[in-house]
Amino acid sequence: MDEAEVALRAAVITVSDRSARGERDDLSGPEAVAALRVAGFDCPDAVVVPDGAESVERALVAMIAAGSRLIVTTGGTGLGPRDETPEGTRLVLEREIPGISEELRRIGAAEMPSGMLSRGLAGVARGALIVNLPGSPSGVRSGMPVVLSVAKHVISQVAGEDH
Repeated sequence: MDEAEVALRAAVITVSDRSARGERDDLSGPEAVAALRVAGFDCPDAVVVPDGAESVERALVAMIAAGSRLIVTTGGTGLGPRDETPEGTRLVLEREIPGISEELRRIGAAEMPSGMLSRGLAGVARGALIVNLPGSPSGVRSGMPVVLSVAKHVISQVAGEDH
């Protein structure tokens, strides 16, 4: 691992009303954090925010301002009344990357038919790659290899480096 890889800052945001209220442990956020650290990213522990587009938007903007170049969200991508992670993410994204989201849904649906119901987005904003993953630990374990397979390339392209 070279110095540039070590310097890449990542963040994980878990979106869950129950976890934000302390009623349920966050199991998916630590899965994403562990994968990012193994891949060489500087990643603090996951931040937990309640469901809702506004809380997701605020958390994403704060993580970008703190220097994160890769932000993974877990949770809030389903069809529940307060599942608004994609809506909050869309408020921040400058450019969507549909291929990442499509691949995540393809893998999710292959594992479980309800995986095709994920509404997660992926894209870039202010120099950062943002990817919405499902809120289950298994969904994060399946999705992180997809994210990590392209993350460093996306980050370098967004920074204007040759590709």
